[in-house]
Amino acid sequence: MQKRLTYALFLTVLGGYIFTGAHLSRLSADDKDDAYQQLEVFTRVLERVRKDYVDGDKLSYKDLVQGALKGMLGSLDPHSEYMEPIKYGELKEDTEGSFSGVGLQVGVKDGGLVVISPMEDTPAFEVGIMTGDRIEKIDGQSTEKFGMNDAVKRLRGPSGSKVTVTVSRASWAEPKDFSLVRADIRIYSVKDINNRRQFPVDANHIGYVRLTQFGERTADELEEALVELEKQGMTALVMDLRGNPGGLLDQAVEVCEKFLEAGKPIVSTEGRNPAGDLQRRSAKKPGKRLNLPMVVLVNGGSASASEIVTGCLKDLKRAVIVGEQTFGKGSVQSILPLPDGSALRLTTAKYYTPSHQVIHEKGITPDIIVPMSDDEELAVQLRRIPGGETNLDEVLRSYDPEKRQHLRELVIDNRDVQLERAGDLLKGINLFGRKTTDKLPAKFPHSSVN
Repeated sequence: MQKRLTYALFLTVLGGYIFTGAHLSRLSADDKDDAYQQLEVFTRVLERVRKDYVDGDKLSYKDLVQGALKGMLGSLDPHSEYMEPIKYGELKEDTEGSFSGVGLQVGVKDGGLVVISPMEDTPAFEVGIMTGDRIEKIDGQSTEKFGMNDAVKRLRGPSGSKVTVTVSRASWAEPKDFSLVRADIRIYSVKDINNRRQFPVDANHIGYVRLTQFGERTADELEEALVELEKQGMTALVMDLRGNPGGLLDQAVEVCEKFLEAGKPIVSTEGRNPAGDLQRRSAKKPGKRLNLPMVVLVNGGSASASEIVTGCLKDLKRAVIVGEQTFGKGSVQSILPLPDGSALRLTTAKYYTPSHQVIHEKGITPDIIVPMSDDEELAVQLRRIPGGETNLDEVLRSYDPEKRQHLRELVIDNRDVQLERAGDLLKGINLFGRKTTDKLPAKFPHSSVN
């Protein structure tokens, strides 16, 4: 009797192994990358949700498919996304230089929503939100699981409407709420030292331009600024890319071309499909300012197109880079429009500098590292607030009383150690030029470029 039970148990276990093996074999076959099988699974899930989800009667197939597309694109990397028609329209508005919102460039980094840069002349900039701040909540809703699309949707809105943003900063004990009024924002991307568009040279004939982003007219605006500076006898230039979150690749290329010989490499892209790889070189005609001494200022808010310009001018030894490590956003997002007015923003390649250094997640290391504290960076922002000290005092009310006076002193002190270092370098080149002969190499210019 015992032998028969043992034999029966053996057959049962053996059968179980056979069944399990067959099941695993079938699963292995199912795991093969078969598009039709996976689409069948997707369709079954879609119908199951429609049938059994508690509020399924409130969902359309469009809602579910768009949600699935957002999840699929969002799972790839922080920069790929599915854009509904409204979001796609907002993207086009951004590159055209006008939109309605609070003026924050944001990204997903280390699992959170991070400010890449506040845009100039916007509500977010005027209240003192700065690069590196983490957005914890928007209108009281946690951003823990937000993608970029979620953030943009909640930050954008009709002009005059309000939104509350909860922000944390490493130097703060706890997050702070900022109540912002959305506005119609028209952004000029090239400004002078006084946050205007007058472009004076300083006493040492050093010009200064600040590029706030790379929009559709950035290269043209820069040309206008350079012409004005040259009329005043500019002998050297500071190009400030601090806090510039990037923008259009073509504009970054055109900016570089103004300072390069014909045919010089600017940037290359490499992706999964080698047929799509490309290398952008400067135009057939050389730039007008091949011999103009330059310093480029960068910091952790310099990203994307800013890093392309910085990497190019650094590798070709066309400018000295001063400041802090850049953000490290060097991937190519292709915009692929769809028939219904929506679009995919899909990461298709990575950018490389002329010396084939990857930008993505690495950033550009300056030639001369000049660190600034959070408070020093904030003071530079606060000096540009329209309205002078009246508006400054209003903005400072959002800070702890013991910190207000410190920030106010920094603003009034008017120090910018990175800009000062850039000026010292260029003054040295100008001084060196005045004490030497015309036989010096052309790459060390010593007079105005006309």
